[in-house]
Amino acid sequence: MTRARSLGTQARSKASSGRGEPARAAAVPPVVPPVPDRAALREAALAHLARFGTTRHGLEQVLLRRVARWRARATAAGAEGAEEQAQALAAVCTEIAQEMVSLGAVDDAAFAHARARRLVRTGRSSRAIEAHLAARGVAAPIRAQAMQGDEAQEPPEEGAGAQGYGQTEYNRGLSATERELCAALVLARKRRLGPFASAVQESHAADSMDDSISSDGWGSEAWDEDESPRPRRVAAGRRRADAGGVHRALGVLARAGFARDTAARALDMTREEADEWLERLKAES
Repeated sequence: MTRARSLGTQARSKASSGRGEPARAAAVPPVVPPVPDRAALREAALAHLARFGTTRHGLEQVLLRRVARWRARATAAGAEGAEEQAQALAAVCTEIAQEMVSLGAVDDAAFAHARARRLVRTGRSSRAIEAHLAARGVAAPIRAQAMQGDEAQEPPEEGAGAQGYGQTEYNRGLSATERELCAALVLARKRRLGPFASAVQESHAADSMDDSISSDGWGSEAWDEDESPRPRRVAAGRRRADAGGVHRALGVLARAGFARDTAARALDMTREEADEWLERLKAES
């Protein structure tokens, strides 16, 4: 009993004097990340090109972002001269991007051509494609070249095996105007507009107009067949519904960057004509 009281007294004295407190862990200083040298940046550039297609400007931006991340970590760790080193590394990033161009690993023209074709197949207009390429640093002359379609080939001589429109048209590439038309058709197909509108969509507005007419109190029993205004009103309602649908469809294509004449031509096509144009686009791809 006496020994227990003695141990308790010793513990209380240690607690009051602070000798019994556990030693606090020493604060670990932040580690300064190593400076990305030219070899590391070049390796990062090659790794990026192995996974993604890009332009010279795009590759340079990738490397500059890597340098910016290092600068932020180094500044947080208290490293001195991080800003000056980052500025020196920016020039190295430009040199590496230009080196990749010299080696053929980066080709702005090939990138622009392939990206433009891909975006056409997704229903992008030429305006949208050019803005996309400009945002990735493609020069204006290269953008203009990528937006131009293939020149039409000379039609085959008579008796050379060409038969009618189909063989002649499929033997040549699409022009810039034709490719723009195909892109508008792709978007129309996605949004179910024009030749791709379903029968339910086409008749929905007209059916709504029929319902509104019958609820207006124009009972057929109050009119003779020759005097009834119902056929005239139904026809006028359908014309207004059709015009409203066309305006809405034109608005969709206009907001996507298509010119009015291109949009109108795409929307006025039959389903068979639209499918033929899309087949040509698919064959060119």
